[in-house]
Formats: sequence, structure tokens, C-alpha cells
Amino acid sequence: MAPARKIIIDTDPGQDDAVAILLALASPELEVLGITAVAGNVPLALTQKNARVVCELAGRTDIRVFAGCDRPLKRTLVTAEHVHGKTGLDGIALPDPTMPLEAAHAVEFLIETLRREPAGSVTLCPLGPLTNIATAFEKAPDIVARVAEIVLMGGGYFEGGNITPAAEFNIYVDPEAADIIFRAGVPLVVMPLDVTHKALTSREWVEGMRGLGTEVGRAVASWTDFFERFDTAKYGSQGAPLHDPCVIAYLIEPDLFTGRHVHVAIELEGTHTLGMTVADWWRVTKHEPNAMFMGGIDRDRFFALLTERIGRI
Repeated sequence: MAPARKIIIDTDPGQDDAVAILLALASPELEVLGITAVAGNVPLALTQKNARVVCELAGRTDIRVFAGCDRPLKRTLVTAEHVHGKTGLDGIALPDPTMPLEAAHAVEFLIETLRREPAGSVTLCPLGPLTNIATAFEKAPDIVARVAEIVLMGGGYFEGGNITPAAEFNIYVDPEAADIIFRAGVPLVVMPLDVTHKALTSREWVEGMRGLGTEVGRAVASWTDFFERFDTAKYGSQGAPLHDPCVIAYLIEPDLFTGRHVHVAIELEGTHTLGMTVADWWRVTKHEPNAMFMGGIDRDRFFALLTERIGRI
């Protein structure tokens, strides 16, 4: 068996972030070096807490959790309690974490880890706004070339946006940070709304999670029940998109996804398009591709993977 792929999860949990973390912790193909929390779906005080709640739920108190940036680089923080509830993990009452929050800042951890580990051995997995990673890149430019790959959830092109008509939430919250990441030259894999909106839960899958009879299964079902209400009302869909688990699933089974290697730019000034990920899908510019921008998913295999792995916890 190949050595486990070393990853750092940068996140703002969020129910779908929580499912992504569980998937990573249940997968022997991945070695989670740490979890860095960022302000996004809810403020930092809650995202760092929620990350520890999820680790304890999974029985993984060995995972180091770091608090990072509490606001975007240049803008006022926009949050998403309207989707995720006031705690970010509404849907089931879970105990407060007892595992400690690491004393170091998330940005310090990112820099130190990327300098310590062999170049090209660590993959970054951002599930929220890109503030922590952009800040690390700006403070320590030497680490940029040491990153193996960034696999992120963010953006949208054919699907438009979910926080404005043009912008997806993670990119919109800190477009300047996204701009830094997309121009950094690190190999990028992007899971935009174009693919995550196809990763829709079904009632059968949710009840299957509940039917596992485990604390983790009940939590996943309850979280999904909670945030499903937002998407079914907004989009008229039959379920809720599991955005962030697409990132982790790609690391385990990349052939679940299809996409195109294109140039993606971040709009920073548009009156109506701030935070838009402008994907040159049809390659009409002369810009060199900078991102693998996904558009297709094998939904059945994706949910089978989630079921199998979460069932292990």
C-alpha cells in the first residue's frame, strides 16, 4: 500500500465541512497533519470549536487543531448562519470539546509544517475562505514551492454563485485571498458549485446514515437534515449538496470527478461580480491554465465511499 498522503485541512465548519473531516479521518490513504480553522461560515471562535467537536466525535483527540485568521484580508467578515445555524453545526446537540486548542496560530503552523516536511509532500485542503493560506504565502513566500497541491472547494462558473448571483461563498468572503492562491503557481484542483451541486444527498442516504446506529451516523444524518432545508427551499433540489466532502473524496478516488484544466481568475472589482471565479472553460484567452476545474461527479460512487468510510467510525 502506498504511503498515506499528508494533508492539512483548512476549514470553517459548517456541517458539510464536518462530514469532510470525518471522511478524511476515516481514510487510511490520508494522514491529517493538522486542522486549521478560519472565520467563514461562522466566526473563528465557533469554527475552531467545531473542528475540535468533530475530531472528538470521531475519537481522534490526537489531531492538532489551530485557530487562524478571524477576518478576511481586506474586508468585513460575511458569515452564513442562515445556512448552518447559529453554531455552524446546528442539527444535533454535541458536547463542548475537551481536547485543547493548539497555542500556535494556524498561519504559523502552516509555515512551520511546510518548511519541515519534504518539499512536495504536503497537500493543502481548504474548505472555506482562503485567508489562512494566503496569509501564510504572503508571510513566507518560500513555502509556496513546497506545496504539493491545493485541492479546494470554492467558486462556480456555469452554476453561478450561492451568496451573490455571480460568487460562491468561500471565494466571496475573501476574494483577495483567493486571488493570491490562484496566482501562486501551486497546482490547483477546484471543486466548484458546478460539481458540488451534483453531490446531492438523498433521503435514502440520510436514513442510511441514521441507520448505522452510531453516534457519528446520527450526527451526519442530523446535520444533513438541518442544512438540507436551506437548499431544498432555495434551489428546489431533492437534497443538499455535500460541497466540502468532494475535496477529500478526490484525494481518495480522483476518478470520481471529471473536469478541465483551464485558467481561472478572481474578480476583485466588479460591481455585480465581486468574488466571481472567471473560468476560461472554452479557452478563449491566451492565459495559461492554472487550475483543474471540476464539473462532473460519479454521484453513486461518491456516496458509496462516504457510507463505507463513515461506517468505520
